[in-house]
Amino acid sequence: EFSKIVARNGGQDNAFTSSDFTAYFQSIAKDRLPMVMEMEADRMANLRLSEEDFQTERQVVREERRSRTDNEPGELLSERIGQALWGTHPYKNPIIGWEPELMALTRADALAFYDRYYAPNNAILVVAGDITAAELKPLAERTYGALPRRDTPQRASLRDPLRALPPPAETVITMHHAQVAQPSFSRRYVAPSAAFDPQGMADALEVLDEILGGGSSGRLYKHLVIERGMAVSAGSWYRGEALDWGSFGLYASPRDGVAMADLVAAVDAEVASLLDQGVKADEVDDAKRRLTAGLVYARDSLSEGARALGEALTTGSSVAQVESWPERIKAVTPEQVSAAARAVLGRRDRSVTGFLLPEPRS
Repeated sequence: EFSKIVARNGGQDNAFTSSDFTAYFQSIAKDRLPMVMEMEADRMANLRLSEEDFQTERQVVREERRSRTDNEPGELLSERIGQALWGTHPYKNPIIGWEPELMALTRADALAFYDRYYAPNNAILVVAGDITAAELKPLAERTYGALPRRDTPQRASLRDPLRALPPPAETVITMHHAQVAQPSFSRRYVAPSAAFDPQGMADALEVLDEILGGGSSGRLYKHLVIERGMAVSAGSWYRGEALDWGSFGLYASPRDGVAMADLVAAVDAEVASLLDQGVKADEVDDAKRRLTAGLVYARDSLSEGARALGEALTTGSSVAQVESWPERIKAVTPEQVSAAARAVLGRRDRSVTGFLLPEPRS
């Protein structure tokens, strides 16, 4: 009913969940903003969840897990890598949940979770568009401000001293699956996040990711796909928006006729060269320009800007940190990027390597 009302008023709505937060959002005309804020406030305090509705929605989630995870070999491998990387840390759990947990979940469990966490003092409101704070504040006070506070549990942090992570060890996981047509390799490292960055490396890791995996300009794609023709894809990623630890990943898929062992050796050689020689000043400058230019394009989108701000605030960053990001990126030095690479990529004992391969031919 909620979505139907939003649609009848010319808007769109959706929701998503991450490892650290759940977000609900609408795109709506300004004169309809009071309506959706009143609806969201009502949803925050007066949820009606019948047993029939619960069973229907649980089945929807189970079907989504089957289609997006259980029938996708890459997602199954990703889950196994996450379990091995994070040990007892909650990040080991997939966002959608495990099938046995979904089967065991009851309506009472869902309502208990709702009563524990859904409260105005445990939420962040982000509004982007043609509206001022002076206009928005009384509206927020009238809607969310009228709701009672709840004693929400303090968010547990398992950061120090790495007590939630497994003992240091390099782990390798190989998965064969009949649905795999294109073999692939990936490696995931534990890394600092923007919110948990005791050595101040998160900004440098963003630049490092752009240097290694910035599309066709990235080292891995340029050297392994374009120049050497060994791979059909190669790159990196950095997950820095997290309440606790972040992660840094490398990946590649071999071209037909190229042995997986040879491709992995080539990736390892690229990493070894980076750790030994560091990064060059010109590639750092190019990476910083691409990153800051990307922010300019992102700010052209109201929804992307609002999402980025909400994600940052719910994972421990501040508005000031978000606003200072471009200047911090511009200030990153080659020495900082090289040091961050050695601190993260140099710790193979804090990594998990995964191979996704076709079933062996009989």
